[in-house]
Amino acid sequence: MAQENVKEVKMGRGGMRGMPRPKIENPGKLVGRLFGFLFASYGVQMLFVAVCIVVSVFANIQGTLFTRTLIDSYITPMTEVSRAGGTPDYGPLAAAIGRVALFYAIGVAAAYAQSLTMVYVSQGTLCRLRKLLFAHMERLPVKYFDTHAHGDIMSVYTNDIDTLRQMISQSIPQMLNSAITIVSVLVSMILLNIPLTILTLFMVAVMLMASGAATKASGRNFVAQQKNIGALNGYIEEMITGQKVVKVFCHEDESVEGFDVLNEALFESAFKAQTFSGFLGPINAQLGNVSYVLCALAGGALALSSGMTGGGTAAFFLALVRLFGVLSVGSLASFLTFNKSFSMPINQVSMQFNSIIMALAGADRVFKLLDEEPETDDGYVTLVNAREENGQLTEAAEHTGRWAWKHYHKADGTTTYVPQEGDITFLGVDFGYTDDKMVLHDIRLHATPGAKIALVGSTGAGKTTITNLINRFYDIQDGKIRYDNININKIKKADLRLSLGMVLQDTHLFTDTVRENIRYGRLDATDAEVEAAARLANAEGFILRLPQGYDTMLHGDGANLSQGQRQLLAIARAAIADPPCLILDEATSSIDTRTEKIVQEGMDKLMKGRTTFVIAHRLSTIRNSDCILVMEQGRIIESGTHEELLALKKKYYQLYTGNRPEEGA
Repeated sequence: MAQENVKEVKMGRGGMRGMPRPKIENPGKLVGRLFGFLFASYGVQMLFVAVCIVVSVFANIQGTLFTRTLIDSYITPMTEVSRAGGTPDYGPLAAAIGRVALFYAIGVAAAYAQSLTMVYVSQGTLCRLRKLLFAHMERLPVKYFDTHAHGDIMSVYTNDIDTLRQMISQSIPQMLNSAITIVSVLVSMILLNIPLTILTLFMVAVMLMASGAATKASGRNFVAQQKNIGALNGYIEEMITGQKVVKVFCHEDESVEGFDVLNEALFESAFKAQTFSGFLGPINAQLGNVSYVLCALAGGALALSSGMTGGGTAAFFLALVRLFGVLSVGSLASFLTFNKSFSMPINQVSMQFNSIIMALAGADRVFKLLDEEPETDDGYVTLVNAREENGQLTEAAEHTGRWAWKHYHKADGTTTYVPQEGDITFLGVDFGYTDDKMVLHDIRLHATPGAKIALVGSTGAGKTTITNLINRFYDIQDGKIRYDNININKIKKADLRLSLGMVLQDTHLFTDTVRENIRYGRLDATDAEVEAAARLANAEGFILRLPQGYDTMLHGDGANLSQGQRQLLAIARAAIADPPCLILDEATSSIDTRTEKIVQEGMDKLMKGRTTFVIAHRLSTIRNSDCILVMEQGRIIESGTHEELLALKKKYYQLYTGNRPEEGA
């Protein structure tokens, strides 16, 4: 997947002009869904935030309006009294300042409460969103993870979620604050002077046109930026995972080149997005300064005209100016403050647009993951622990080592129990990962209870695909698969997979103790059962040599263990699950020949009485199989025991001996 991203970017290089920038589909619906998600859990808190913002804005408006009162009602009269030789009375002024201080204190408290609440809302929303994402991801089919880069999925949890945090905690309250401020300030300016308000609105229109142009240009690039971050993370994750392969084949330069392609694409989209968004602040700030100067000049003329007299040309000029109203010095001071207060939130809104667009790009990726179709399961037959009483199977609450299929019959409301024996049959199965390209053709096989079935053939012949179909990781296009004569489509997927223990070639160990990694096969297993499973897999010898034995912590997918030791733990994990059937996909491929003999003994004990499918390239490990199926290009071309297939002297004979098959044999 990461390599496909590199090829896609290479095809669109040269400024990425050759490929269309990704766009957000139906942004209005996306915004509605995001806010619906937000208000569903924190509607009351958001209402409280809105009230706090209104209180904070109202307190600031009152403080600004007090400037007019301070100048016109206190400073000017007191100055005149002082000039006349009198003693001004400062009592009323002190009382007025006290009232304004109280307003400001209330505003500060409201702003603090709003900020604290939004931290709780934003972190709580993201916590809930991550829970939903992870829970939904666990319900997605294997196909989704086979077709999406793991690093790109991780980017949804990190980068895309973080953009939502910024929007919820900063952009939304800032937008709401700005909207309330703009309305409140506009009303206040109209009450102070209508002509100056019209002049201010004209400059605001100019600011909005400039902001719209820059926002439109940056928005497309913010969407591309989020996509490119995911592609880059996917590539990095792939290269880290395959670092040994990179070094073994001296592919460092090619890996760096691939990284550079994706990194340059991210740089280009991020550079353009940040460049256009960076224009907004300086442009709007300067336009705001122009608006302030124009209002200061016009307002100054109005304020001066109120106290001037004259005749002739002066009288005509004064009469013309007074047509636009008379403005006191205090009113002018308040208006100029409002002018700054009016342009500032508009500038803040324009700056937040880019954060919102980037957040919407992230939200789009988050919701697309949430909208992925989960794995469907219409099965109704379940697997239960069973015991036999008076010749009849009954369900048991505890682990008994015996299993049964619980079949509820809707028609008459009865329940029957069918012994789980491990009889698996493929009847003319055709399968393709896509409908237009089949990879398995007319697969017919029958694994009797307790039989060991080996699958051999060249890479890509379809061996692992068969085991994936038994688990119903994928559904077949044609034919039937029966398990104990039950169509596996009728068995609930969780119960079907519970009956199948798997040991894969690529072992995955979790960051936990050795004991807990083994217990992962059956979480209710006791310590004694864990140790018994380790002995069965012949893993206890190396476990006891570890620093803390079973309580040794494993990190980095068991990086402190050898590949063979990791494989032994995987075998022990399958043993403790005590499954009725086993699938061993190259289970001993990472174990040396000496260890293999020890492990094979344990594997034979594990396979005893269980239907087992074994995929192996090391043919010496499957000589004792009850049936060996030789596959080629998605078809079974030979079947039989080891001796029977050697006698045929065809494909298996060639694989086992290295000699060419006999002509006409």
